[in-house]
Amino acid sequence: MTTTIYQQFTEFIRTETPVALATIIEGPGTGAKLLVARVAGVETTSGSLGHPELDRVVARDTAGELEAGRTGVRHYGPEGQATPEDLIDTPTVVVFIESFSPAPQMWIFGAVDFTAALGRVAKVLGYRVTVCDAREIFATKRRFPMADEVMVTWPTPMFEKRGSTLGPRDAVCILTHDPKFDVPAVQGALSTSVGYIGVMGSRKTHNKRLERLAEVGVNSPEQLSRLMSPIGLDLGGRTPEETAIAICAEIIARRTGHSATSLKNTDGAIHS
Repeated sequence: MTTTIYQQFTEFIRTETPVALATIIEGPGTGAKLLVARVAGVETTSGSLGHPELDRVVARDTAGELEAGRTGVRHYGPEGQATPEDLIDTPTVVVFIESFSPAPQMWIFGAVDFTAALGRVAKVLGYRVTVCDAREIFATKRRFPMADEVMVTWPTPMFEKRGSTLGPRDAVCILTHDPKFDVPAVQGALSTSVGYIGVMGSRKTHNKRLERLAEVGVNSPEQLSRLMSPIGLDLGGRTPEETAIAICAEIIARRTGHSATSLKNTDGAIHS
């Protein structure tokens, strides 16, 4: 079984599939392993730590660690129960959870001037950058050499094919001003669990966009609250590069939960 798990583990890493390996390093069942992988947005497990309830609890926690891209140690009872300090007679199972997640993704919709700058900053931060635009003449590798992938496509098929791969560590940035493109891009992003959705445009533009979204049935306050528009933090930037930094700063702040002033919540001038 161990050999099979290691083979699966190696294959998942080779194919850049999010995977974590939980191993008992101390206590009953030392050496037992449980593998948790996320394939096409669905979590799968293999192996066992020796008790079904322990497997269930550890699989749940391992999935959480994998989502956050963290590696660490957890403590359990032999049947997955908590081990309060006053239960000194309860043996402790110490589990090491080793997570391997591919680089976070940033999908940038719109082959515009700001796209190249945002792609460059995102690469510095370790993102795998994909640029998408339906206009073949603009969506070229020559224009965006920093991108890992440049796709000539409309948003809907992109999200239908790959939307399940987006998670809380990922970002979707919509930089177009074309309703035929940005409305389906917003719809697609909202249908995923992506952690950040930023949409470029003035407040007036965004209000009109909200009207068009309402026309296609996107009007839930909970859904719309996920949209960061105007996009980015209020850093006073004007150039594409400064705007890119403001966008990435907002992504970081949203991911970490730290307080930062978003243009969405200000009344002053925005990116020009």
